[in-house]
Amino acid sequence: MAQEQDGTLPLNVKNAKDIKVIANVGTGTMGHAIALQFALAGYETRLVGRSEASLDRSMGRIRADAETFAGAGLLHAGETVEDVLARITPIVGYEQGVAGADFVIESVAENLEVKQSVWREIEKFAPKDAIFATNTSGLSPTAIQSVLERPERFVVAHFWNPAQLMPLVEVVPGAHTDPHVVDVTFDLMNLIGKKPAKIKKESLGFVGNRLQMAVLREEFHIIQEGIADAATVDDVMKYSLGRRWNLVGPVASIDLGGLDVFYNISTYLFDDMDNGTGPSPLLAEKVKEGNLGAKTGRGFFSWQGEDGKRVIEQRDKALLRALKEDAAEVGKQPAEV
Repeated sequence: MAQEQDGTLPLNVKNAKDIKVIANVGTGTMGHAIALQFALAGYETRLVGRSEASLDRSMGRIRADAETFAGAGLLHAGETVEDVLARITPIVGYEQGVAGADFVIESVAENLEVKQSVWREIEKFAPKDAIFATNTSGLSPTAIQSVLERPERFVVAHFWNPAQLMPLVEVVPGAHTDPHVVDVTFDLMNLIGKKPAKIKKESLGFVGNRLQMAVLREEFHIIQEGIADAATVDDVMKYSLGRRWNLVGPVASIDLGGLDVFYNISTYLFDDMDNGTGPSPLLAEKVKEGNLGAKTGRGFFSWQGEDGKRVIEQRDKALLRALKEDAAEVGKQPAEV
């Protein structure tokens, strides 16, 4: 059972299998995909939005993604897209949306004040023993939970984009999170077919984004120094480290290669690598120009026309194949409730 903190009663949710009803707050890119993930796994899911229009758009995206899963053979045996959609109830507003929920997960704007405001409202209407989770990609859970009357039930469950295709969920406690809540959330992510990572304590960017930004910092440096262009740098990653690390992680890889070898490399290479502490000037220039990537049609690459669509389609097909392989490894389709 959860431990008592500051005189409050322990949470009544004893394990992940006690969780039956999910409230998913947020209807955007991440919100719709997370709602689908729970519905695919058999959970009664409330999709909580600010307007009927936003809910309609989100349900349209959920249907399209569910049809993709059906086409890839990733639904439970005998289930249809309509069966999955029937588990999702779109609801405007928190009062009805989170009432009776066992687990509330939020995917609203990545802004601390916005998230704090949303959680203040959610806590007014959610059951006293519901677990609260935010899908923030790097904001402090301690800062978010500071506005709650019961911060011990709050945790990060950071899904990676596209959330319906990427296996990882980082489960991160805040300073006041009950360890039991971390354990239950970790187990719940396993039940919905994800590959959760239990992070010991919070840090800016958690683990995944810290690793991503460390690689990108050096990539930007290589491009800016004229060592290689963006396409070449990406090819180096895709056809070497990307393939290896997908099978054996970086730390295990250096074990296999020999720690003495990597120690020797580090004695001369670290000093030559970028150790800047601010945003990359190269990245800042792209943002200033308004070249933000796929969302504007151009970033380091052009995303306009059929070529850009084809890259995204190929990525998503490869991720779907990987999901099927993951399911085959455990000898079953995505985990049932």
